[in-house]
Amino acid sequence: MTDPILETLESDTQAASGAEVVALVAEYFDSTRDGTGAVSTELTPEQLAVRFDEPLPRGGQSLRHVAQRLRTDVMADANRLYHPMYMGHQVAPPLPAAVWTEPLISVMNQSVAVWEMSPTATVIEHRVIRWMTDLVGWDEASGGTLTSGGTEATFTALLAARNAIIPDAWTDGVGANPPVVLCGEHAHYAVSRALGELGLGVRSLITIPSREFRMDPDALERALVDARASGKAVMAVVATVGSTATGSFDDLSAIGAICDAHGVWLHVDGAHGASALLSESRAAALHGLERARSVAWDPHKGMLLPIATGMLLMRDDRDLQRAFAQRAPYLFHERAGARAWDLGKESFQCSRRADVLKLWVVLQRYGADGIGRVYDHLCDVTCDLYDAITSRTDFEALHAPESNILCFRYLGAGNQDSDFIDALNRNLRAAYNRSGKGWITLTVLEGRPVLRVTLMNHRTRTHHTRALLDGLAAEAAKLISE
Repeated sequence: MTDPILETLESDTQAASGAEVVALVAEYFDSTRDGTGAVSTELTPEQLAVRFDEPLPRGGQSLRHVAQRLRTDVMADANRLYHPMYMGHQVAPPLPAAVWTEPLISVMNQSVAVWEMSPTATVIEHRVIRWMTDLVGWDEASGGTLTSGGTEATFTALLAARNAIIPDAWTDGVGANPPVVLCGEHAHYAVSRALGELGLGVRSLITIPSREFRMDPDALERALVDARASGKAVMAVVATVGSTATGSFDDLSAIGAICDAHGVWLHVDGAHGASALLSESRAAALHGLERARSVAWDPHKGMLLPIATGMLLMRDDRDLQRAFAQRAPYLFHERAGARAWDLGKESFQCSRRADVLKLWVVLQRYGADGIGRVYDHLCDVTCDLYDAITSRTDFEALHAPESNILCFRYLGAGNQDSDFIDALNRNLRAAYNRSGKGWITLTVLEGRPVLRVTLMNHRTRTHHTRALLDGLAAEAAKLISE
């Protein structure tokens, strides 16, 4: 007698079963198109937790019932990234072709660490990495790997840099006098996290001050000289293109020349900004990127891929191979004189999803030039928002946008003291988001709370950014009157 659960599994492989969930995806695309409805939820975590406070399900429900719960209990109060008024974090409303590829990746369930476990996807990853290193301007010696994101990519790059300066660190540790790493004051926290994880300690991080939110090359030069004078070896310099707070681009030509002169490994955190390579008009901001020895790049940011699709690119792929110099004969089977196809020897992860297929599919569907034009659209709308802010007296922009990120403040009539304005901006973001009219973020620049937007949605147009400013002003008026 066949167990009913086995029959249920076979039933669920039919297209009619999958249609229950596919319909939710199409419904989501459609319901967010016209910009109506709330962008996010007004409920608290505690209120949402009550909805899911239930015992472990012992018996199953129909897919129709499960789909209905997804609709009413999950989707109804999730952030609606495809809503054109979502202007929050660096999380994309993913390109549709990539969304439809996700179930195919899941059903094939290939593990790209080892070629024999993923014959086609592993080869595709090698090809896609070559496309990306070509964009950087590197030769055939370059390589890389997909990662879960920029944090893993930067960790892995610094692991390779550690191996280059302390070849025995894997077996003997880093010793009592570890090398130092230098980065700008607006670098992502992934840098300090990596130093802790690598056993160097966060005290081994030297932070370089900024000029206009970019690393100051003159200050970097002085810091490198001082580090050497104090007997400290320098493991790496980390530059940032597309910083999290302001989207600013460090001067890679100047920083690269300094690193070359001092013989120092240059890692570029391009998690957000490296996608400018796809733009005809904005790629110049990355001039000098070819000087780097390693580059972090998140297609799930500037290329609008679903999470998780990150990349680490290496100017010399052997640096990455040496960083993970371990033997695992039960997995990796090298043939003498043959190309090494297994990716697990170059990656922090072993079991790894074939996320490269999402990237390959969107490049096939939209083309690199098409994705570059989407990137330009997001940056153009951000520039228009900057112009709108500078034309008003009740807001001030903190910087001119270099990408699709902009920080600004609400000033009101301008007759309140600075502490009042700080408190108003701190509370304004929360009030505006609760209203459902839109969704933005908050950060701190030079000690003051500021409003921050990241335009990630191809549906967002200039009239939406005008509505953002009007909506913020209206919420601010309510806060002031209260």
